[in-house]
Amino acid sequence: QVQLVESGGGLAQPGGSLRLSCAASAGSFFVINFMGWYGRSPGKQRELVAAETSGGRTNSADSVKGRFTISRDNAKNTLYLQMNNLKPEDTAVYYCNANIWTMSGGSLDYWGQGTQVTVSS
Repeated sequence: QVQLVESGGGLAQPGGSLRLSCAASAGSFFVINFMGWYGRSPGKQRELVAAETSGGRTNSADSVKGRFTISRDNAKNTLYLQMNNLKPEDTAVYYCNANIWTMSGGSLDYWGQGTQVTVSS
C-alpha cells in the first residue's frame, strides 16, 4: 500500500505564505492516476483544493486560483502546495490524496493524516 506523509502546515498571517509537502512511498511499484490536496474547514465537507495528474494537468478551486500552486517532484515522489497570499478563509485541515491504478483496471484512494493550516493575525 501507499503511505502519504504530510508536512508544512502551521500558523501564518494574512498575506503570508506556506508550502505543504506530501511524500509518497510504497513497498512496491505503483502508478499514480492523480494526486491532490483537499481541505476541510470546520463544519464543512472535505473539498478539492488542487489536483495534478501524472500527465501534468492541474485543476484547482476557484477560491485559490492565482494564489495556490500545485506541483510534484517525480524524482522524490513528493507533492507540493505553494500557498501564497493566505486568507483567514483558507484555515483548514489539508489532506494529501493519491489515487493509484490497480492491476484490475480500477483505482484506490490513499490519504495522508492531514496538516493544520491556520491563517490569523
